[in-house]
Amino acid sequence: MLFAKPTGAPFKALATTAVFGLLGLGAVSTQAQTNVTIYGRVDAGVDYQNNVALKDANGNLTGATGSKLAASGNQWGTSMIGFKGNEDLGGGLSAFFLLESGFDATNGTTNGTALFNRRSYVGLSGSAGSIKLGKNLFIVNDVWSLDPTGQQFMSTQSLVNGRSWPGANNVIEYQTPTWGGFNATLQTSLGEQAGSTKAGRKDGISLVYTTGGLELRGIYDVIRDANGLYTNLYTASKDLIVGGTYTADKLKLFAGYENISAPDTVAATDPDKLNHYWLGVNYAVTPALTLIGAAYHSKLNHDAGSANLFVLGGNYNLSKRTLLYASVGTVQNKGKADFATEFDNPLPGHAQSGAYAGISHTF
Repeated sequence: MLFAKPTGAPFKALATTAVFGLLGLGAVSTQAQTNVTIYGRVDAGVDYQNNVALKDANGNLTGATGSKLAASGNQWGTSMIGFKGNEDLGGGLSAFFLLESGFDATNGTTNGTALFNRRSYVGLSGSAGSIKLGKNLFIVNDVWSLDPTGQQFMSTQSLVNGRSWPGANNVIEYQTPTWGGFNATLQTSLGEQAGSTKAGRKDGISLVYTTGGLELRGIYDVIRDANGLYTNLYTASKDLIVGGTYTADKLKLFAGYENISAPDTVAATDPDKLNHYWLGVNYAVTPALTLIGAAYHSKLNHDAGSANLFVLGGNYNLSKRTLLYASVGTVQNKGKADFATEFDNPLPGHAQSGAYAGISHTF
């Protein structure tokens, strides 16, 4: 939905008389150069997982497992509502803003305590690129373009425990123009800790090259803990991702590699390195129906185990804005690994299967 300033002669005459008359100022001409768009998505469905590890009242594993059937939201994509706008400043320069909040359609609650829990930034864009200031998705989310499922719940995030999903506050971000198919984005998220420029800070760069049906991407990012260290593979670590996609008519191929390291991990027996590989394919059977297949593999060091995840799915467009989706997946854990298909972990070394289906509507 687009809201623009009315520019008809009757409106301008009335507005000029009222506003400038009240202020006691002479009339001046104005021209509408600003627009604001309200947009969003609502995603909801049904979700099933088996072999979920059960815990006691203290959060300790009981050794038993169970199945879980639930109404689901956000499995295909985050439900959200947002506001965005831009203003033409002339000379090829424009100002823009974006405010966005995610929510769970199954109960109406927001996905965080902040009013705009996903993104809230303002910026300038021109021939030299664009700069954003505020809150944004952390740059590692760019792995979305390399993921065969498009970062659904069963996706690249499954075998890295959501390491590819964080947000970032206090962001300064610069994106270059596209030169010969090449584009770069640099992002820093300031920790704002007195006495340390590293404590709690996140930094990253995303490079992409496109030509014809080929897209190649490289992402490097770091997330530091409150002491400026890399102490956990999934929450405070260094992450390198390289991969590409190739589109030929109805077929799109995906391949990627990710290396995560946490060199400051305290316990010598805990894993501090993870290698993650994946392959996938999308095939447009018809303009409305796309089938998805993907395989992922993660391996931890220090004999902490490994896992394979296999996903099959399909998206069916009822219209340009309404989509039906369904996906099934299974994860095979070995050793101490306890990766989940989605979010509820199995027992270490155990397998788990899951499935979800739903509706996604954008506006």
